This record gives sequence, C-alpha cells and structure tokens, in this order.
Amino acid sequence: MTEFNQPVDAALVPRFAGHSTFMRLPTVTSAVGLDVALIGVPFDGGTTNRAGARHGPREIRNQSSLMRRFNHATQISPYDVLQVADLGDCPVNPIDLRDSLSRIEGFFAEVVAAGAVPLTAGGDHLITYPILRAVGKAAPVGLIHFDAHSDTNDTYFGDNPYTHGSPFRRAIEDGVLDPRRIVQIGLRGSLYTAEDHAWARTQGIRQIYVEEFVSRGVDAVMDEALEIAGTGPTYVSFDIDSIDPSMAIGTGTPEIGGFTTREAQFMLRRLGAVRIVGADVVEVAPPFDPSGLTALTGATMMFELLCAIAAGRRE
Repeated sequence: MTEFNQPVDAALVPRFAGHSTFMRLPTVTSAVGLDVALIGVPFDGGTTNRAGARHGPREIRNQSSLMRRFNHATQISPYDVLQVADLGDCPVNPIDLRDSLSRIEGFFAEVVAAGAVPLTAGGDHLITYPILRAVGKAAPVGLIHFDAHSDTNDTYFGDNPYTHGSPFRRAIEDGVLDPRRIVQIGLRGSLYTAEDHAWARTQGIRQIYVEEFVSRGVDAVMDEALEIAGTGPTYVSFDIDSIDPSMAIGTGTPEIGGFTTREAQFMLRRLGAVRIVGADVVEVAPPFDPSGLTALTGATMMFELLCAIAAGRRE
C-alpha cells in the first residue's frame, strides 16, 4: 500500500514552528514519484507596473500553514489520494527575463517528464508562458483562466513581446495552447482601446466579463467552462487580481468589481471534473498587503486546486 506524504499536524507542532513549506508537506529535490509537485516561481520580471510578486511564493508558503487536511465542501483529503510534496523554487534570473523564461521551461519540462502535475505559486503571470511550453509540448492544452485581464496583448514598450500582459498570446502562437478550449472568467476594468480583446476573440477564446458572471451566476458559468474544457488536458490559471481588491489588495494590477473569495472557492470546487495537467496561482505581491490576507487567499486557492486535482484522480 502506498504511503502518502502528510502535512505536519498542527495539533502536534504549532503552525508558527518548523520549516515553512507548502501545506507543511515534506520538501523533495525531484518530482519523480509525485502525483503533484508544489512549486514556487519567484519571478516578476514581466511586471509592467507594481512589482512584488517575486515575494509571492515565500509568503504563500507561510500562509499555507493555515490549511488543514480536509475540504469540508468536496469531502476530499488530497493527501490520502495523491503523493504531494514541495519541490522548492524554480531557478530564475532576476536581471535577465529571457534567461528566466528558459530556466522556468527547463525546470517544468523535468517535472512533466517525471509524470507529476505542477501546481505553482507565482510570480507574475508571465511565468505561465514557459510553464505552458513545458506542459503543452506534446500536444496543445485547454485553459480555464480566472483573471481581471485577458493577458492576450501583443507587445509593450516598443517591441517587447514578453510581459505579464502577453503570456497566453505567446502560448497560442507557439502552438502549446488551444484557443478553442480556452475560457477566461472575470474580465473587467478599463482598456487601452476598444479592440484590446479583438485578437483573443478572433482566435476563438470565450471571454466572460464580470458583468455576465454576476448575471448568470457561478454554476451556469462553470457549466459552460467545463463544457469548453471538455475531456482533454487542461491547465488552470488563477490570477489573484480576479478577486476584488477589498479582499486581495496585494497584487500588481488591482481592479475593483471582482469576485468574492467565496465565489472563487465555489468555482474552483467545480474543477474536479476537469483533466488538470497543471495549475497556478499568480500575481500575489506581499509588499502591498502587510496583513498577509492576499497570500492567505492565494494559499487557499492552491489548496482548492489541489483538492480539485485529487477529486479528479479519485473519480
């Protein structure tokens, strides 16, 4: 019988004591033998305004000590279904964006080759691009994307193609992301022009603005998202700025009018029906939230994603 890694018991060792790891799980140096590898990518070199997401993985680790073993809503204890561990932080180069993209892709290629599903804490949203290049190398994947922004812009500051506003455009161009199996939920905020989202729509991406989300409700929106994802391999990307800044102010590009944390949890709990091959929580910028609430929210969303992966594996 497989012995699964278990979190440190907070009834035996206080949450403020011991090593800081994702969900208080063991740390490992290889993804071999893991079902899910928890990974930090402390890089925000693609940020165009307020930097700070490079500090996200460390604070999410700290706040994840508040996660317990069992999800009361989904009736899942992921650690009884999956072999999970903290794989540490992916190597990055804070002064060389393109070198960092190469390092991230290479690191995640090894995780994918080992047969593990990467569950990642960012970092700004550009990190998702090299991760998708690794996850979607064999065949393009679908995407369920929670965000205030589409992140399908082209270039910034002249002809720079790599920012946290462009990861999904680059991934589609590289053939690692199938635009016909992409749904973006929660889009809102002012735009540069009326045509900002035109390219995405011409590719076949389904965009659900927050007004439609509020009108239709969680279940109707997620029913459609699950239909778009289908049974194929799917990546899930959760930008913390999809949540209203009143509940998650520690992020680089806050936009008012977002999800409540409860709505976000309810949506992620529907993902057990999806074949998740990778997921991330990005854009947590702790310097803008000394309370730690945004990092706690990020850790909670990672736990919900882990439970969704476990639910799919159990079924």
